[in-house]
Amino acid sequence: MRKIKILLLTCLVGFSFTSCFDDLDDNIIPASTLEINDFVWKGMNYVYLYKPEVIALADDNFASNTEYQEYLNGFESPEVLFESLKYDAENVDRFSRITDNYYELQNSLGGTSLSTGVEFNFYYVPGSSSEIFGAITLVLNNSVADNLGLERGQIFRGVNGEPLTLGSIDDLGDAIYQDSFTLNFADYDNNGTTEPEDDTVVLNGESASLSKMTYTENPVHKTEVLNVSGTKIGYLMYNGFTFNFNDELNNAFGEFSAAGVTELVIDLRYNGGGSVQTAAYLGSMVTGQFTGEVYSKTFHNENLQSLDTNYLFTNSINGGGTINSLNLSRVYVLTTNRRTASASELVINSLKPYIDVVVIGENTVGKTQASQTVYDSPSLFTDENVNLSHKYAMQPLIANSTNVNDQLVPGTGLIPDIEISESPSTFGILGDINEPLLSAAIANMNFADRSFNAVNEGDKLRDVKHYISPLEQDMYID
Repeated sequence: MRKIKILLLTCLVGFSFTSCFDDLDDNIIPASTLEINDFVWKGMNYVYLYKPEVIALADDNFASNTEYQEYLNGFESPEVLFESLKYDAENVDRFSRITDNYYELQNSLGGTSLSTGVEFNFYYVPGSSSEIFGAITLVLNNSVADNLGLERGQIFRGVNGEPLTLGSIDDLGDAIYQDSFTLNFADYDNNGTTEPEDDTVVLNGESASLSKMTYTENPVHKTEVLNVSGTKIGYLMYNGFTFNFNDELNNAFGEFSAAGVTELVIDLRYNGGGSVQTAAYLGSMVTGQFTGEVYSKTFHNENLQSLDTNYLFTNSINGGGTINSLNLSRVYVLTTNRRTASASELVINSLKPYIDVVVIGENTVGKTQASQTVYDSPSLFTDENVNLSHKYAMQPLIANSTNVNDQLVPGTGLIPDIEISESPSTFGILGDINEPLLSAAIANMNFADRSFNAVNEGDKLRDVKHYISPLEQDMYID
């Protein structure tokens, strides 16, 4: 047992299995699979939130260094080893990931990626158990899709000229996530009824070809100040807790404050999460009366307990200016069931002990854990002195997040106070008072009894689960 314990201690000083430099000519020698596997195991052994639950990550799991190397050699790639170390990947850890190019990961966390700027939901064609159609849910500002004139609510029945069926849904995912693809549009007709059984989806001969380009998303997608019966209502569609855009988020609240907003609707229906610190800033912008009090907490494994953190309500952005706070005692949050995750759920959970949070939409994803980028470097959490012989990095779950009362977001998600599901035939214009979710929030503001619950039973289509990248449901520590 002694040998492997020594190996584990030395990994914190020199994280590489062997030297990555050619001392003679200073040429970088590409790392072997064994060396990268060594980085993966040691990193997970040290930082992984669920280390106690994974037998293979126990400090005394190997009797000798030889046994340890034989174990590493049993995995054909770092990806296979990484997946084997995740705890209950089907139910608990659905979110940890590894990349062979940390530059792409860094860009994505900062809001930059290859994108067409269009997001979709998929549904069964009414009356069919195999035919599928897609609906555009969101078109990002100034993106490829936006410049082509694509709009929320457009329907497509095919991709690259091939009709969508249940059997093609995996291929569909491959097609939509490749660099270029064509959408074949269709018309949706509800035939004048609220029941979906007689609805039809028919190709209309129109199409659009999209090619991904490097795109940086400003997550402050849309802001509106609505005047309803003399009440100033702020509407914010916020699509990601991206630390690079903290100032833009703060500026939006400056506009709300200047306009005299007294009610606020935050649209997080397509917000899969992001920076924990940015989530704390958002909570401070909504309120302002709780500066210095605990907003949320993070808890790590026994190796990293020194990193446990209380995130506080604050009146300033680190390295930025003063936070524009609305001092509200109530906020409305709009949600969907596969897109509202992690940092979005943290905001709801962390504000609830302090103010009235009315959730409208669907049950959220149920992700309470935070991740952080782990590099093959002496410090693990930064890319300083990183091992240059490979570009692998990990984004494992390293902490759990609770509110001030130590309450986690349930793994089954947060249940809405007012349940409403989006549907292709009822998609409205985001930020318009007639859009169903926003309309429900405005209507609720006029009720003294806010236990009102409205479920849209009509026009419910069966949606089709499709691949969503873990990056779209991430919550990370800066």
